Amino acid sequence: MSTDFNKEQKSPKRRFLLILGTAAFICIVIFGLMIIFWDRIPLQLQPYQRILFGVLIIGYGILRFSRLFKKDKYDEE
Repeated sequence: MSTDFNKEQKSPKRRFLLILGTAAFICIVIFGLMIIFWDRIPLQLQPYQRILFGVLIIGYGILRFSRLFKKDKYDEE
């Protein structure tokens, strides 16, 4: 695997997907934090369940964000 993947010029498609993926990551993390800390969200969950659900959503956001930087072997060179 090439180590200079981030140094090469990105195509407009990859640049757009990076921006869109970053925006989705930020929204997902904010949503997870809202579930954990904002008590006025109408969820009938116990406090430990709210924290667990929020952490699960944040973990999903981190997983999606990490997948942005994985180079697909079928992607154009």
